[in-house]
Amino acid sequence: MQRLLAWLGLAAGALAFWRWRHRHRQAPPAASVDPAEELKQKLAESRSDEPAAEAAAEPEEPQPSLDERRRAVHDKARQAMDDMLGGENLPGEETD
Repeated sequence: MQRLLAWLGLAAGALAFWRWRHRHRQAPPAASVDPAEELKQKLAESRSDEPAAEAAAEPEEPQPSLDERRRAVHDKARQAMDDMLGGENLPGEETD
């Protein structure tokens, strides 16, 4: 039994030594290009393409003011609620 344990210990030690030596013998792979630089180049290219896309877009109509948009949204919501309730008044609303 002691011989078996001795052989297993020797094998484990030899494997550990081999892995340690193999790890130190390999040179780290040389990085050809820095990944951060690649991303910076891609970002610069995408930003240079944006003005061309914006120039090709048609000019939009002037936007309505904030109050006009808010009023339109509230009117649309009130109309939807009236449709769902079947013309009933909501709690807190006065009856005409």
